[in-house]
Amino acid sequence: MPATTESTNESITEPLHSRRNHWNNQVHRHSLMTPDRPAISYLDRTTTWRELDNRSRAFAAALHRRGVRFGDRVLMALLNRTEYLEAVLGANLIGAIPVPVNIRMSPAEVAYLATDSGAEVIVTEKLLAPLMAAARASTGTISTMIVVDNGEDPAHLDYETLLAEDPAGLPEIDVPEDTVALIMYTSGTTGKPKGAMLTHTNLQAQAVTTINCVQGGSDDDVASVVPPIFHIAGLAAFAPVLYRGTRSVIHPLGAFDPDAMLDTMEREGTTSVFMVPAQWQAICAAQQARPRNLALRTISWGAAPASDTVLTAMNETFPEALNMTAFGQTEMSPVTCVLEGKDAIRKLGSVGKVVPAVTARVVDPMMNDVKPGEVGEIVYRGPNLMKGYWNNPQGTAEAFRGGWFHSGDLVRQDEEGFLYVVDRAKDMIISGGENIYCAEVENALYAHPSITEAAVIGRAHQKWGEVPVAVIVLTPGAGNVTLTDLEPHLNEHLARFKHPKDLVIVDELPRNASGKVVKPELRKAYGSKDVGLAD
Repeated sequence: MPATTESTNESITEPLHSRRNHWNNQVHRHSLMTPDRPAISYLDRTTTWRELDNRSRAFAAALHRRGVRFGDRVLMALLNRTEYLEAVLGANLIGAIPVPVNIRMSPAEVAYLATDSGAEVIVTEKLLAPLMAAARASTGTISTMIVVDNGEDPAHLDYETLLAEDPAGLPEIDVPEDTVALIMYTSGTTGKPKGAMLTHTNLQAQAVTTINCVQGGSDDDVASVVPPIFHIAGLAAFAPVLYRGTRSVIHPLGAFDPDAMLDTMEREGTTSVFMVPAQWQAICAAQQARPRNLALRTISWGAAPASDTVLTAMNETFPEALNMTAFGQTEMSPVTCVLEGKDAIRKLGSVGKVVPAVTARVVDPMMNDVKPGEVGEIVYRGPNLMKGYWNNPQGTAEAFRGGWFHSGDLVRQDEEGFLYVVDRAKDMIISGGENIYCAEVENALYAHPSITEAAVIGRAHQKWGEVPVAVIVLTPGAGNVTLTDLEPHLNEHLARFKHPKDLVIVDELPRNASGKVVKPELRKAYGSKDVGLAD
């Protein structure tokens, strides 16, 4: 029904949904204003803004024709590709809620997401179809399976065939800004994953935050999307891109090849890119070995801690680019703090200051504010804060206790307001009554030239309660390394009680799709090892 004005009572013919501030309307805006400009590049295919709008609308019509309605959940199990964004936009057009699936999950884990979310439709691709079919069979709840590049399997609907159907039957559905746009399940490194409900307001707050922090923009900007799109760092990267109409380059998933990445960024003219620290470490080494002519203006990192060694290498390798730190978490859509390029050297190791519109406090367990320099948990409020956890009122109540969202991140704040992440609350080691922050020990280990990667975990100890254990990956050619070899270096950087009491050398650290080290796996493997430890 058309809206009316109170003053004149004249009918307003423009539908209410056309005034909504979410990414569907922004895509439609670009399709009208700059229809033939490139929107997305993936491998050898480029999609214009008109094509992106038309294809997402065609997919929305196909979903609606098959009974998907406002508020219904749709599982998205795809690799990085253009169709991922089309499917998300299409679902959102009719008020449905995409549920991204970590494609590294087992069938049982996917089945849990399907059951918990209540999804009846899954969108996947040919490579992943067997995994998703196994999950579908185990739940019995998924009625429709749509497959990109389906081929000849009659049990599944082919994505392109659906898009070729007549989209004329798509109704114009008003989707308010407080509608849930995504259910992003946490990585589940501890306990069952929880589904963070992110609204369109949350995503627009993320867009504005990012645009504000990159210090302007240009029509020739090109944003490389490297993280998995099923992760918040990947999907959220599209919020500012769709808002501004920036061309994005989607990088395929697979084994990370720094040389291929650099070659692609040179060819595409990438001006901004976000990667996790482990990727930046490899990128810096490859660029120094064979320099490319890059157009980078902004480089950023996050999702996992970065050592001073990696940050220094980034600054030295790309001196003309703004080196920004983006810090946050899924429940915050995700960015809460940014270290701007102008402070990257002066505040090395900091995650920056809290972004505009987000309110944060650093508190003790009793919710009292701690003094500058003291360690406490950072808690949040703001427009990018999730609506809550899907189907989990107890988890939501615990996360929002005291009226603030509890991040679980332990930080300290200096006199200028810059924040430094000390550790995750659950990762802190208490040894002989002393707090040992794993991130601090890891940072010291990273600074040793023989160590490429490091993770510190706690191990039960009869005398001290817990002691730190270091799990490391050696630099190629480093030879054998022992705790005795590391002692002079550790003495220089750490108090004696913080020194690792055991050293485990591995070929690689276990990581989840977001690049975070999966410490429960390390604790299971090395946290209870019965060895003699030094006092």
